[in-house]
Amino acid sequence: MHLEKRILVTGGAGFLGSHLCERLIKEGAQVLCVDNFFTGARRNVESLLEHKNFELIRHDVTFPLYVEVDEIYNLACPASPVHYQHDPVQTIKTSVHGAINMLGLAKRVNAKILQASTSEVYGDPSVHPQTEEYWGNVNPIGIRACYDEGKRCAESLFFAYRRQNNLNIKVARIFNTYGPRMHPNDGRVVSNFIVQALLGHNITIYGDGAQTRSFCYVDDLVGGLISLMGTTNDVTGPVNIGNPDEFSILELASSVVSLTGSSSQIIHKPLPQDDPRQRRPDISKAKQALSWTPRTKLKEGLVQTIAYFESLLSDQDLRASLNVDQP
Repeated sequence: MHLEKRILVTGGAGFLGSHLCERLIKEGAQVLCVDNFFTGARRNVESLLEHKNFELIRHDVTFPLYVEVDEIYNLACPASPVHYQHDPVQTIKTSVHGAINMLGLAKRVNAKILQASTSEVYGDPSVHPQTEEYWGNVNPIGIRACYDEGKRCAESLFFAYRRQNNLNIKVARIFNTYGPRMHPNDGRVVSNFIVQALLGHNITIYGDGAQTRSFCYVDDLVGGLISLMGTTNDVTGPVNIGNPDEFSILELASSVVSLTGSSSQIIHKPLPQDDPRQRRPDISKAKQALSWTPRTKLKEGLVQTIAYFESLLSDQDLRASLNVDQP
């Protein structure tokens, strides 16, 4: 439980952040949610706005923040290729300057701080499944590098602050996560496939669809982050947080078509540059250090996520604004 703790969540109005804020509030914490609303949205935290323990501040983490907190979850950064490639320089600044600013804050107020890193630090992996000891295979000048290398640098900063200032740090490497409140225009496969299926558009697969991902439901992921934050000072990570069940993109598309009852056809387009062929976490460390394993099966999570998007698509203006491939 987090009674009396004041907890800062950067990127708190985003997909992951909003679920984390919600869970922390339920557990009795005072939550300060910070977001610049580039990909986050007020509607994601609307149910919390009147709660006495919740505070929302519009702020960009590339600028310093002066607050008093006990713990910091640093989640601020666009996480989908569509969004992070829109302004790659700002994406790097968010990861690097944002980490520096939040680490500086943690140092000043002696707060415990968790970095939301990513499986993207492994790049297109030559080791499968990926363990935390694997150093990765990343193209440092490719179109995904603004995100991949930004996150890798943030990890370096966290461990430098640990060595130099004995800061209490935690680093979570998050694998593909899905669930309600995903951004409908974020270009990631789960949201893309569901929106396309519900609108009756073609389901777009890039490449042959044999590339794999491991999809973790958001409630499980949030539980993993909180468990990591709750560990003792000697547990720093990095720790893989994800679901080790591996599915091909083609399998995911077929499941979405089946669960939505859609008449959509599956079509193929060229694979983007540096798109990873395989992605599956080895979660041995999470099991051992956090006593954590994901519980939600893909079908169960997809049903919840489809229901969310069905509700969202009842808004006609939103439907008209969606940037998904047409039939």
